[in-house]
Amino acid sequence: QVQLVESGGGLVQAGGSLRLSCAASGSIFSIDGMGWYRQAPGKQRELVATATSGGSTHVLDSVKGRFTISRDNAKNTVYLQMNSLKPEDTAVYYCNADLRTTESDDFGMDYWGKGTLVTVSS
Repeated sequence: QVQLVESGGGLVQAGGSLRLSCAASGSIFSIDGMGWYRQAPGKQRELVATATSGGSTHVLDSVKGRFTISRDNAKNTVYLQMNSLKPEDTAVYYCNADLRTTESDDFGMDYWGKGTLVTVSS
């Protein structure tokens, strides 16, 4: 079974920092994309940042300059460093991975973590 486990969420004061981690484990042949989504109360889930195995990254414009995504391919882990946090960053953050479980898989599939809550107080 494939499992994605997030960690690092919590309560932080505005202007503070948090580092989210997501480790993928289980039956994994390869991982192409890994990324982070977030969903605030009453709002649609949005893509925050992505990173490919080849090193390409993308970060949501509203968090650019504050958030940084990185990967450790050897550990099947993706990170999200969040600095200068604002109350509007408050959301449940979900880890996502596009992966193949075996070499015989024709296509990769999306897997999701259960989410970690980030709360930024004023």
